[in-house]
Amino acid sequence: MSRKTNKSFKKRLKITKNKKVKSRRAGKNHFNAKERGEKKHKRRRQLDFKLKQDDKSRYLPHEA
Repeated sequence: MSRKTNKSFKKRLKITKNKKVKSRRAGKNHFNAKERGEKKHKRRRQLDFKLKQDDKSRYLPHEA
């Protein structure tokens, strides 16, 4: 029996072509009107998500 992908985990992450895991940066939902444009611009980039190989194979078995 094959393992199932953790769907809640997969919705929050993006797997690139080279199997890197990227995630959305925190702090972009609300209260952003007063922030400097530079700070908002920095938060647009996705973050490298550090994930151990054991966890990657557990939560994303078909992506690893």
